[in-house]
Amino acid sequence: MAGPSVLISSAGEAVARVAYLCSDTIISVKSDPTEPDQFSSTFQSLAEDRVPSLTGSRIASIPEILQVRSNNDPLLSTFSPIHSGHSVSVTAPSSILLSSVPHLYKLAQLPIVIHISLQPSQNPDVSAITAIRQSGFTFLQSETLQEAHDIALSAHALAIQSGKGVIHFFHSELLAHDRPIEPNSVELLQAALRINFGTRFPDPDQDEEPLHADSGLVAVVTEPRDVGHETTSSGHKLFETSSTPRTLQSSINGSSLGSSRRESSVESGPSVSSVTSVESLVTRSVTSADVLRCLDSIWALIKSRTGRGYHAFEYSGPKSAKVALFIFGGDAGLFGDAIDNASSNEVYAKVGIITARLYRPWLVSELTKAIPSSVRKIGILEQVSKRTTKWGPVFLDLLASFSSSAINGPTPIGFKLGLVTHSTIAQALRGVCQNLLSQNPIQNLDVGAFQKESTASDFLVPKQPKVELAYMKILDQLFDGRLKVANNFSSQHAGLSLGIASTPEFGFGSLLARIERRQDFLLEVKEAANNGSFTTNVPKTWLSKWLLHHEKSDANTVAEDAIARLSVDGSPLAAKFLASRPLFFKESQWLIGSDSWAYDLSNSGVHHVIASGKNINMLIIDSEPYSERSAAESSRRKKDIGLYAMNFGNAYVGSVAVYSSYTQVLQTLIEADQFDGPSVVLAYLPQTKADESPLTVLQETKKAVDLGYWPLYRWNPNNEGSEASPRFSLDSERIKADLHEFLRRDNHLTQLSKRSPQFSANLAGSVGSEVRKLQRRKAKDAYSKLLEGLYGASLTILFASDNGNSESLAKRLANRGKARGLKTMVFAMDDYPIEDLAAEENIVMLTSTAGQGEFPQNGRSFWDAVKDTTDLDLSQISFSVFALGDSHYWPRKEDKIYYNKPGKDLDTRISFLGGKRLAEVGLGDDQDPDTYHTGYAEWEPKLWRALGVDNVEGLPDEPPPITNEDIKIESNYLRGTIAEGLADKSTGAISAADQQLTKFHGTYMQDDRDLRDERKAQGLEPAYSFMIRCRLPGGVATPQQWIQMDDVCNSFGNETMKLTTRQTFQFHGVVKGKLRAAMQGINQSLMTTIAACGDVNRNVMCSSLPERSQYHREVYAISQNVSDHLLPSTTAYHEIWLQEENDKKTQIAGNAVADHEPLYGPTYLPRKFKITIAIPPHNDTDVYAHDVGLIAIQGADGHLEGFNVLAGGGMGVTHNNKKTYPRTGSMFGFVPANKVHFACEKIMLVQRDYGDRKNRKHARLKYTIDDMGVDVFKGKVEDLLGHKFEAPRPFHFDSNIDTFGWQRDETGNNHFTFFIENGRIEDTAAFPMKTGLREIAKANKGEFRLTGNQHLILSNVADEDLPKIKDLMAKHKLNNVQFSALRLSSSACVAFPTCGLAMAESERYLPELITKLEGALEENGLRQESIVMRMTGCPNGCARPWLAEVGFVGKAFGAYNMYLGGGYHGQRLSKLYRSSIKEEEILEIMKPLLKRYALERYEGERFGDFVIRIGLIKETKEGKFFHDDTAEAESEEE
Repeated sequence: MAGPSVLISSAGEAVARVAYLCSDTIISVKSDPTEPDQFSSTFQSLAEDRVPSLTGSRIASIPEILQVRSNNDPLLSTFSPIHSGHSVSVTAPSSILLSSVPHLYKLAQLPIVIHISLQPSQNPDVSAITAIRQSGFTFLQSETLQEAHDIALSAHALAIQSGKGVIHFFHSELLAHDRPIEPNSVELLQAALRINFGTRFPDPDQDEEPLHADSGLVAVVTEPRDVGHETTSSGHKLFETSSTPRTLQSSINGSSLGSSRRESSVESGPSVSSVTSVESLVTRSVTSADVLRCLDSIWALIKSRTGRGYHAFEYSGPKSAKVALFIFGGDAGLFGDAIDNASSNEVYAKVGIITARLYRPWLVSELTKAIPSSVRKIGILEQVSKRTTKWGPVFLDLLASFSSSAINGPTPIGFKLGLVTHSTIAQALRGVCQNLLSQNPIQNLDVGAFQKESTASDFLVPKQPKVELAYMKILDQLFDGRLKVANNFSSQHAGLSLGIASTPEFGFGSLLARIERRQDFLLEVKEAANNGSFTTNVPKTWLSKWLLHHEKSDANTVAEDAIARLSVDGSPLAAKFLASRPLFFKESQWLIGSDSWAYDLSNSGVHHVIASGKNINMLIIDSEPYSERSAAESSRRKKDIGLYAMNFGNAYVGSVAVYSSYTQVLQTLIEADQFDGPSVVLAYLPQTKADESPLTVLQETKKAVDLGYWPLYRWNPNNEGSEASPRFSLDSERIKADLHEFLRRDNHLTQLSKRSPQFSANLAGSVGSEVRKLQRRKAKDAYSKLLEGLYGASLTILFASDNGNSESLAKRLANRGKARGLKTMVFAMDDYPIEDLAAEENIVMLTSTAGQGEFPQNGRSFWDAVKDTTDLDLSQISFSVFALGDSHYWPRKEDKIYYNKPGKDLDTRISFLGGKRLAEVGLGDDQDPDTYHTGYAEWEPKLWRALGVDNVEGLPDEPPPITNEDIKIESNYLRGTIAEGLADKSTGAISAADQQLTKFHGTYMQDDRDLRDERKAQGLEPAYSFMIRCRLPGGVATPQQWIQMDDVCNSFGNETMKLTTRQTFQFHGVVKGKLRAAMQGINQSLMTTIAACGDVNRNVMCSSLPERSQYHREVYAISQNVSDHLLPSTTAYHEIWLQEENDKKTQIAGNAVADHEPLYGPTYLPRKFKITIAIPPHNDTDVYAHDVGLIAIQGADGHLEGFNVLAGGGMGVTHNNKKTYPRTGSMFGFVPANKVHFACEKIMLVQRDYGDRKNRKHARLKYTIDDMGVDVFKGKVEDLLGHKFEAPRPFHFDSNIDTFGWQRDETGNNHFTFFIENGRIEDTAAFPMKTGLREIAKANKGEFRLTGNQHLILSNVADEDLPKIKDLMAKHKLNNVQFSALRLSSSACVAFPTCGLAMAESERYLPELITKLEGALEENGLRQESIVMRMTGCPNGCARPWLAEVGFVGKAFGAYNMYLGGGYHGQRLSKLYRSSIKEEEILEIMKPLLKRYALERYEGERFGDFVIRIGLIKETKEGKFFHDDTAEAESEEE
C-alpha cells in the first residue's frame, strides 16, 4: 500500500511517512509555504503515488495536506478538520508553539498529533517545549532516527487510544547523521492504530457523533463503577486486563462520544460486554496512568514485532554508577559514545545517562525505577537557553520528584547545556563530572558554546518568502547606518524565542524601552552639558549643540562630531557617554511584519502601536495575490490595517507596491520616517510560491493596483489639507469602496474631487459583472430605440476580434444589410446581453482565432456563457457563423483542430441549443489568395440568399475601405484630429486614424494587456497609455539629456526607460493626459520624437565604437547629417505638441517651416524606412537588417573616406505567409562620405515612387527590390544620383555584439559598457540601476552612448574622473558584467504587456529561459562562449531575431518558432528549425545541442556555422529562400 520499501535517511522523512499514513488531514506549517521543508518531499511523493491513509473513512482515502504559513496562526486550521471527524496531525517548527498557546489548551483534549522539529537547526533549544509543558498535552521525545520513526507511530496510536493531544519533538539536525533505517511495515502501523479500513469513525447508521472542537471537550475513560484495581510493577494502578469493559474516549460536558471507543490492549483484547448495564459504568478524565498504560501497550507491540523496546525514561551505563547525567535537548548519543570510549582513568568513565522518552506526563515512579539505587548525584544538562527562572524546568522536575519520593534520592545539580561537538565533548564531560564530584558543586554552570544568531534575514519569524526581502533592502538603502528593526532576531534577544521576537508586541515593547532609555540619556546629557566634569569644556559645547539637533535631520552628523570630542577628552564622564554611543544617533525605528498581523491573533499588537502615539514605524508586507483574494476562509479574512490606522487620526499611513511604483515606495518610506508619530506602511508583494517569477509578481501587482484592490496612497494627518499640502494623496488611479467611504466621512474626498474632477469616476467599489450587465443592457436598448420605425427583418451581428478584422467585416456586413432593408445592430460579443439571445430573429456571428484555438478577448465571456448554459432555448432563432483563421498557423497534424476552432465551436453549440442555420459556417483562411476575403466572398451571398435579400436592386456602391494611404493624404500633413483627441477627457484613447498618425510624431497608443481581462470584467475600458520613442541619431546623449529623460519617465511614464534596438530612448505607460507634457519635456532636452515611428525615415543608427573615439566622431556626424536631411518638414508636430497657449510656435528641437514635404509628399512613404551605420570590425547595429545599411570605410590617413551601401534589408514577417520574409541588404557599392546622404535620399525616393501602397505586408523596400530586381532598382537610384556607385571597398566584421567593461581609446579617455538586460532601465530593491545611472549623469563627466544591442556606454571619462565614477558604479552595483556570454549576447523586444502586436512574452521571459540554459553552459564549458540569442513576441522582428544564431519568435502565449543558423557577424539569415514549441521542448533541444557543440565544434567555429555544418539546418543564402528547406516542413493539410 505504501509502495516499495526504501530506506529512510532523515527525521523529516521518518516522521512524515507515519504522519501521512496515520492522518486524514495534515497541517504542514512552514515559514514559507512555497518552499519545501524536511517533510514536504515525503508528503508529495506519497500523495503523487496516491497512497491512501490507514485512517480513512473509506478505502483509498488520500490525506489532505494543508500548507499554512507559520506566522499565520497555523493551529487555527486544525479545528475545522477535527470538527469534521478527521484524524489530524501537524508538522511544524518549534517557533510556532508559544504564539499558539491559546489553542494548545483546547487541542490537548483532542486526539491530535503535533510533530515538532526543534529550532534553531544547528543548536536545538527546548525552551518552547518546556514553556508549554503544562498545556495538557502528552510529550514524547525522539533522539535517534529509528526513535523518530517509532515514536511518531507511538504518538499517533496514543492520540487515538487516549483521545488526548500528543506533541512529538525531535532535533532533525542531530538525527541527520544516523544510518538509514527500514520503514515500519504497514501491518505494524495498522496493528498499532487498531483501525482497519472503514472503522476509524462510527458507522453513520449508528447513533454516534464525530468529535467536535469545543472548549468543553475533555478526554475521558469509561469503566465499571466497582472495578477492582491492580497495582502494576510500575507502581501505577491500572485497570484489569481480562474481562472488564472499558474505553478511552472524548466527552463534551460529560457526554460520551463514540469516536474512539477502543480496547485497552493494542494486541487482542476483550470486547465490551453486551451484558454490562449503563448504570454500572462511570466516566472520569484520562489520567497519567491511562496514558502510560496505552504507551506500554503500544511499545510492547513494537517490541514484539521489531525487537525495539522503549520506556518512559531510559537509563544507560553501569548499574553501580554513582553519578548520572540527565540530558534534555542535547545530543545524548554524543555523550554516551564519549563515555563508552573513555579510558578507565577518565573521571567520566563510569557515568550513567538518563533521557526522557515521555516528558509529560512526568511519572515519578517511572523515573525512580529507571535510575540505579547507587546513583548519588545527577547532573541535569538542559538545552534551555531562554529560562524564565533561575532554575531550569527539568531541574525543578527532578528536584520535586526526589523531594516527594519516599526514598532518599540523589542530589540534582543543574547545568546549562550549549553546543557540544566531537572535539569538545571530552572537555565538557570532565568539567561536568569534576563539578559533580566536588564537595560543593556549583549550580547552573555553562557547558559548551553558546552561539547567538544575528542574521538580518531572520527579521520575519517565522521566515518570510525571499521575495519579500525586497522591502528590507529598500529600508537598508534609505536608512543605511541608522535603521533599527526592533523585531529583527539578533543577539540582543537572547533568552527569547524566535516567534516572540518577531511579534508586534515584542517589537513595540522593545522600541518603547529604547525610547525611554534615550529620554533618560537626554537628561543625562543635559545635566552633563551644564554641570559635567570633563577635562575641557569642549565636550560641553558639543553636547549642547547635539541637544539642539538630536531630532533634526543633521542629528547624526552632529552626533559624530560630539563623539569625536568625547573620545579625546579622557574623563570618566566622557567614557560613560561613549559606552552609550548608539544613543547619540537618531534611528529610523521599524517593526517589520507580514499580512498575518492583519488577522485577529496579532491585531492587538498593531493596535497598541497605533494607539500609543509613539514615533514608531511599521512595515507590513501583504503577499496575497489579487487572483486569490476571494479564496480565503471566512475565519481568516484580514482586517484593513490602513483604514484601521487612518481612523485613529494620529498615524501616517501609506500603501505601496514595489512592482508598481518604486519611486512611490521610496517617497512613502521617507515620509513615514519623517512623521512624528506612529506610521503604518502597507507593502504589496504578491506570490504563491518561493520561486515565483518576477513576471507573475508584476502581473498580480498591476491587477491589484489598477483595479483598486491595492490602491497606492499616502495619508498624513499633520498636513493642513490644502492643495499644496493634502492629507490624502492618491498615487494610483483607483481606490476601494471602504477607503472611499472613509474619505467621504472625513470630508476630504470633496476637496480632492475639486482638484481632480476625474477622481470621482475612478472609485472602485462594487463594480464588476453587475455594472457590465447594465452597460450591455443600456447599449442594446439604445440601439433598439434607434431602429424603431424601420421596416424589414432584424439582423443582429456579433463579432469577436483582437486585430480588428472581424470587427471590420461585421460593420461592413451591417452596412450591406441596411442597404438591403434589414434592421441591423452590431455588438462585440462581450457587449451583448446574453439573456436577449433567445429572442433574436436572425443573428450572425463573426470571430477570429486567438492563441491556441481560443476566442478573442472581447468574445470570451459570451462564449463561456453560451458554452456552459443548460437552459438556453435557441429554437426560435436563425443564425450563421463566419470564422477567420490561418490553416497553416499550427503546422503539426495534431494541432490542426485549432484552425478556426472558435467559429466552428460556436456554430456547433448554437445548433445544439436549437438554432437553425441560415448558412453553413464560413471559413476565412489567411493562406487563400485574398486571405480571409476569399472565404468571406463565398459565404456572404449564401447569407443574403437565406434572408431573401440577395436580389435587391439599386444597391449603392460601397465606399472602398479606408487605408493608411487615405489617412495620410487626408491628414493635412500629419495633423488629423490629434489635437481634438488629446482634448477629449471621456476616454484614454484616440481615434483609429489618429493612432496611425501619432506614429509619425513618435508615439503609439497601447493598452496594458496584463489588465485587459480584469478591466473588462470590471466594466472598464482597456488601460490605454502611450509609448513615446525619441529620435536620437547615433544614440549619443549628454549627461544633462540623460537626467531629463529620467525625469520624463518618472513624471509622465511608468518610471522605467527602455533602450531600444534602434539605439534610442523609449517610454511606456504615458497616459493621454500627460502625453503633451512628456513631449515637451523631451524637447526641452533638445531632443525630439518626430519621425521616430511612421512611414518615414526613422532614427539613424551608428556603431558606438568606444575604442576609437575620434573616428567615431566623424562617422557619428554622418548619422546626424543623414537624419537631418531626411527629416519631415511638416509643422504639425510643433503645433500639436509644443505650441504655447498664445498660439506662438515653440521651436526647440527643430525648425518649423511651411507645410510641404519636398521629399515625402502628402502620402509620405509606403512603409517605414530604416538606416544604420556600422563601423568595421563591429556590426553592432546589424547593418544587413535595414532598408539602407552603410558600412564605414576608413581611408589610408585614418579618417572616414566613405561608405559601402547596402539596400533592401528588413526583418518583418507574417507567420505562415511565405510571401513575407526577412531579407539582408544587397550591396550597391561605395559612396564618398560627403555624398552619402544623397545616396540615402535617392534610395528612399525610388522606394517612395515604386513601393507597394496597396498591400502593407508587401510595402517594405526589400519587396520592391526583389520585385524590380537589384540591378533595375540600383539603376533608378543611379539615375537620380547622376552617377554610378563605385565598386565596394573591402571590409570585415568580427561580431555584432557589444564589448563590456572598461576600454581605453586612442585619446586616453575611458569608456565603460554597462550590461542592460534587454535595455530596461529601472530600479529594483536588489539593483538600483536607474538611480545609479542618474547619479553618474549628475557627475557630468563624458557622454552616454546607446548601443544597437540595447546596452549603454559611459564614454569619454578622463583618468582624473575615474575614481569618482568607479565609486558611484560600485555603490549602485553597476560595475558587474560577470554574466554568461549567452546572456551578454542576448536581446529581446518589449512584447507583453504593452505591445499590441505581441503574441508571446519576450523581454520578461528571455532572461528566465537563459537562466535555465546556463547550467548546461557551465557543464559543457561554454559559459564564456558567445552565442547570439534573440527573442521577439511577434514576427515583426524588432530585436532582429532572424539574424541571431538562435532565434525565438512568439507564435502564441508560451509558444515560439525556433530558428537556427544565423551568422555570428549578423551577415546571414537563420531558418525555421521547430514551430510552435514551448519551454520544455526548447530546453530538450538546446541542452543536448550545446553539449554536442562543445564536443564537436572546430576551433573558432561559431554556433550558427556549427549547426549548418553538421546538417541540423540548411543555410539561408537569400531572403527569398527563407522558407525553403526548413527543418520542420509546414504541413499543407487542413
